[in-house]
Amino acid sequence: MTDSFSRLLTIITLFGFLVVAGCGSKPTLVTKNPAVPAGVDLSGNWELRGDARESGRPNAGSDESLIVLSRNQREQRTSQQRRSGGVSAHVFLEFGTQLKVTQTHYGLFISYDRSVVEEYSFGENREVTIGPIEARRVSGWDADAFVVETLDDSSTTLFETWRLTDNDAVLVRDIRISQNEKVSFEHQQVFDRQ
Repeated sequence: MTDSFSRLLTIITLFGFLVVAGCGSKPTLVTKNPAVPAGVDLSGNWELRGDARESGRPNAGSDESLIVLSRNQREQRTSQQRRSGGVSAHVFLEFGTQLKVTQTHYGLFISYDRSVVEEYSFGENREVTIGPIEARRVSGWDADAFVVETLDDSSTTLFETWRLTDNDAVLVRDIRISQNEKVSFEHQQVFDRQ
């Protein structure tokens, strides 16, 4: 009986470890630095580099990949995604070929093709929404790069960085979408100052 009890106890213990391992904690976002680095100003009018215009709006077809939609298309799909529990971080991703960036002491405003304006506060850590889709967002500075991270309820993270190069004549935007450290999408856009 002791041998049977010992085996049962071992099985229960292993089962408990598997349950705990399967219930890993949800990722969290770390608040970014709110202080603007000295001499860094992303303000200006920017145009997507000519050779990147064809690929400026990448698109992928599966539910686990990024699907780039117009704002109207996204608003129509958000209710369905919320009900199905699908990946929703991508609805916070904007694209445009013409950008107007306005930087203040406290935040950044990015206008995409004169139609959609995204507003980011330096050092923010808050809930953001588009229709019924909710996510947690942090934004701020990491060295000379402006960083925005958005985390949805499926543990998918949208990570964006904006940085200047070539004596502030070029704005580079890096985009990455990942879930549980598995990258499903990476893209870089290069904008020239106008």
